[in-house]
Amino acid sequence: QVQVVESGGGLVQAGGSRRLSCAASGSTNSINAMAWYRQAPGKQREFIAVRHSGGSTVYADSVKGRFTISRDKSKNTVYLQLNSLKPEDTAVYYCTVTWGPYDNDYWGQGTQVTVSS
Repeated sequence: QVQVVESGGGLVQAGGSRRLSCAASGSTNSINAMAWYRQAPGKQREFIAVRHSGGSTVYADSVKGRFTISRDKSKNTVYLQLNSLKPEDTAVYYCTVTWGPYDNDYWGQGTQVTVSS
């Protein structure tokens, strides 16, 4: 089992930056990947970025070049650096951990990011 806790959300002006954190605890030695998703009001949850245990990363086209995912393995924490934020980036940002031989997914509660114009 893995517990996932996000932090770092808040209110930011358009063009600004924010760094989100996602801390995993529990049986962290079998983490296969850590990823970020977001869900805007009235919209479906969408994939943002993933960092696999081997270090490879994948980004959604909508955030490529603006958002960066990184991981501090010693802290079992993954970060999402949000730059050049736009009002349409306003959403609840969720972290998920893919774990174990069957790729079980564990989700956090989310952290709200609001971008004002």
